[in-house]
Amino acid sequence: MKFTKMHGCGNDYVYVDCTNEMIENPSEVSKYVSDRHFGIGSDGLILICSSETADFRMAMYNADGSEGAMCGNGIRCVAKYVYDKGLTDKENISIETKSGIKELELTVEDGKVSLVKVNMGAPILRAKDIPVDVDTEKCIDSDINVDGKDYKITCVSMGNPHAVTFIDEDVKTFPIEKIGPKFENHPMFPDRVNTEFVQVLNRHEVNMRVWERGSGETLACGTGTCATVVACVLNGLTDDEVTVHLLGGDLFIKYDRENDTVWMTGPAVIAFEGTIEL
Repeated sequence: MKFTKMHGCGNDYVYVDCTNEMIENPSEVSKYVSDRHFGIGSDGLILICSSETADFRMAMYNADGSEGAMCGNGIRCVAKYVYDKGLTDKENISIETKSGIKELELTVEDGKVSLVKVNMGAPILRAKDIPVDVDTEKCIDSDINVDGKDYKITCVSMGNPHAVTFIDEDVKTFPIEKIGPKFENHPMFPDRVNTEFVQVLNRHEVNMRVWERGSGETLACGTGTCATVVACVLNGLTDDEVTVHLLGGDLFIKYDRENDTVWMTGPAVIAFEGTIEL
């Protein structure tokens, strides 16, 4: 199987061109290639496919083989792949995902894509649509007890479920390896959940670490940064335009409340290419 290893702010996936031929059993392939000791090493597998409703279709699988609906860092890399590889010459493209069709604007320098701006659509706040098992219509600044400690969470779906919690301490020293899995598998979240641990720096900047369901801690999460900024705005903690500092780099998020749309801008990078025996 030919592959390209790419990352957006360190959130890395193995990308395969499936516009002409699909691979069999992508769930098992994802588990194999994601292994950082016996495979290629990644947060999962992303297939770039033909689409009947958009320019391309993206299918993404987590490191544990589960299929995800959307990946913000991944979709930027798909855009770079299809442009840099000559599959399209358009600088505005549409990509079909399991959470709908996303529109992307490409910044091209010297014939290669350097930045991608993504219309991530409207945030989903209705609790049962996220889903979150609570008695209220929305889950904003709600109580949750995890591992014997009380937290406040704001839940947002950007095509996949996120629980955002704000912490007063330095997020870099937060014990995410211990607490992350307990959030992910908490009974409040019937489909499990991605959890963002956020330290607000000022009205325009936050630090964030993320525990992704099915992959563990990753260096960045595109949908998670979008959910984080929506949660910041809903709780009155930041303005509408925020730079989110992640372990792997920075993403710029704008929450256009008037049009109920979230925009994400960030880099996409090719790490290396090769073939692997399946």
